[in-house]
Amino acid sequence: MALLLCITQWDVAPWLDRLRRLAPGRDIRAWPDVGDPADITYAAVWKQPPGLLASFPNLRGIVSLGAGVDHVLSDATFPDVPLGRVVDGNLTTRMSEWVVMHALIHLRHQRDYDLLQRQKLWREIMPSPAAGELRVGVMGLGVLGLDAIRKLKIIGFDVAGWSRTPKAIDGIRTYGGDELDAFLARTDLLVSLLPLTPETRGMLNRSLFEKLARDGVLGAPVLMNAGRGGLQVETDIVACLDEGVLRAATLDVFETEPLPEGSPLWSHPAVTVTPHNSAISDEDAVGRFVLRQIERHERGLPFDAPVDRSRHY
Repeated sequence: MALLLCITQWDVAPWLDRLRRLAPGRDIRAWPDVGDPADITYAAVWKQPPGLLASFPNLRGIVSLGAGVDHVLSDATFPDVPLGRVVDGNLTTRMSEWVVMHALIHLRHQRDYDLLQRQKLWREIMPSPAAGELRVGVMGLGVLGLDAIRKLKIIGFDVAGWSRTPKAIDGIRTYGGDELDAFLARTDLLVSLLPLTPETRGMLNRSLFEKLARDGVLGAPVLMNAGRGGLQVETDIVACLDEGVLRAATLDVFETEPLPEGSPLWSHPAVTVTPHNSAISDEDAVGRFVLRQIERHERGLPFDAPVDRSRHY
């Protein structure tokens, strides 16, 4: 019985060392050094090669090393075993830090002040709205979205949320399902924390951007996406920025990662790029969480954060 660690976009060696340190009595291997495929009973993965998981005849469970699982479910050969994802308090807090920080950067025109500093210009940018004047809309009200929306509310932003199924949050206006257009119409700054599903793929596109509020204090809407790269249509983002449909965009996830050198997002003056690190968390905590999921399953218990295949999250 062995745990296979398969990571294709990060350095696997520190993760292998970490898991072996945290579980010294467990057989832990790192792809591509699989050994006998029949030995593999669990897999902890991040963007594993298509078809790999189906090659293990005794696989009993899979844990994604991140909050997203589309990289697993997009594999047509994905075996019929339980799938779990990481839900970690530190990860949740770090995501909320990213959301609040960049919302404040847009509110206080910090990117414009950075430009003035480089030009050595002492100038105040007006108007300078208060947080309560900026209508922030959070799409996706799972663990990450709920935490972010509550912390935005504490800062003083005028916050609302939208999710596919209606949810009630004390003191916050929420919209569900077919109320999306009404949600967009009252939103100046859109924060996307949605999972990637067949229904949400490409959802952040021109049609959606054109439904955002046009009367906000920033002059035009702002997009922030830290959900999944597949949610956004990047050609639409660039075109809408150039045409004034969007004022700015802050993006942590991309259609192709790492972001290709030739992407216009790198140099667009209205775009802030972060390298998919919005919810970076304590790696030892993630390692302990993964090992706890396997231990639970071995005792006949479900994963703490099981994924519903029909919903893709």
